[in-house]
Amino acid sequence: MAGKFGTWEIILILAIVILLFGAKKIPGLMKGIGEGINEFKKASKGETKESTPEKKD
Repeated sequence: MAGKFGTWEIILILAIVILLFGAKKIPGLMKGIGEGINEFKKASKGETKESTPEKKD
Protein backbone atom coordinates (compact mmCIF):
# COMPACT_ATOMS: atom_id res chain seq x y z
CA MET A 1 0.00 0.00 0.00
CA ALA A 2 3.04 2.26 0.25
CA GLY A 3 3.30 2.66 -3.54
CA LYS A 4 -0.29 3.70 -4.21
CA PHE A 5 -1.12 7.38 -4.25
CA GLY A 6 -4.66 8.65 -4.31
CA THR A 7 -5.97 11.92 -5.68
CA TRP A 8 -5.65 13.78 -2.37
CA GLU A 9 -2.08 12.65 -1.82
CA ILE A 10 -1.03 13.87 -5.28
CA ILE A 11 -2.80 17.22 -4.73
CA LEU A 12 -1.05 17.61 -1.38
CA ILE A 13 2.37 16.83 -2.86
CA LEU A 14 1.82 19.30 -5.72
CA ALA A 15 0.73 22.01 -3.27
CA ILE A 16 3.86 21.48 -1.18
CA VAL A 17 6.08 21.63 -4.27
CA ILE A 18 4.44 24.90 -5.38
CA LEU A 19 4.91 26.38 -1.91
CA LEU A 20 8.56 25.34 -1.72
CA PHE A 21 9.73 26.30 -5.21
CA GLY A 22 7.19 28.82 -6.43
CA ALA A 23 5.12 28.53 -9.58
CA LYS A 24 7.67 30.31 -11.78
CA LYS A 25 10.54 27.93 -11.01
CA ILE A 26 8.67 24.65 -11.52
CA PRO A 27 9.02 24.49 -15.36
CA GLY A 28 12.78 24.93 -15.10
CA LEU A 29 12.93 22.30 -12.36
CA MET A 30 10.96 19.81 -14.48
CA LYS A 31 13.20 20.53 -17.49
CA GLY A 32 16.28 19.81 -15.40
CA ILE A 33 14.80 16.56 -14.13
CA GLY A 34 13.90 15.51 -17.68
CA GLU A 35 17.40 16.25 -18.95
CA GLY A 36 18.86 14.29 -16.06
CA ILE A 37 16.69 11.28 -16.85
CA ASN A 38 17.70 11.43 -20.52
CA GLU A 39 21.38 11.60 -19.61
CA PHE A 40 20.95 8.64 -17.28
CA LYS A 41 19.27 6.60 -20.03
CA LYS A 42 22.08 7.44 -22.47
CA ALA A 43 24.72 6.52 -19.91
CA SER A 44 23.02 3.23 -19.07
CA LYS A 45 22.96 2.31 -22.78
CA GLY A 46 26.62 3.24 -23.10
CA GLU A 47 26.00 6.07 -25.55
CA THR A 48 28.33 9.03 -25.42
CA LYS A 49 29.08 11.88 -27.79
CA GLU A 50 32.56 10.48 -28.38
CA SER A 51 31.37 6.96 -29.21
CA THR A 52 28.87 7.95 -31.91
CA PRO A 53 30.33 8.16 -35.43
CA GLU A 54 30.23 11.55 -37.07
CA LYS A 55 28.38 11.98 -40.34
CA LYS A 56 30.38 13.35 -43.22
CA ASP A 57 28.81 15.25 -46.12
